[in-house]
Amino acid sequence: MSASLEDYSLDELKLVYRLLHAQLTAHLELMDSALLHDLQALLQAHAKAAGVDLADHGQWDAWLGNAATPCAERVAERRTLR
Repeated sequence: MSASLEDYSLDELKLVYRLLHAQLTAHLELMDSALLHDLQALLQAHAKAAGVDLADHGQWDAWLGNAATPCAERVAERRTLR
């Protein structure tokens, strides 16, 4: 019997998302992963329902359980992925 993403706890889904997202630069194939896309879409729906402004990366990061990084700092550390 297979479970859907909605069957897992929100905390577990956030953890898996944070871990996968942290590996994007090392594993570019994750950018095209249907699982990562579906997980992000589900988490964004939960965050939006909780009142998180998804356009504010700091709010999104905080809701996920990451340390909020100001946009100016985030852009300064941005790299080109190949």
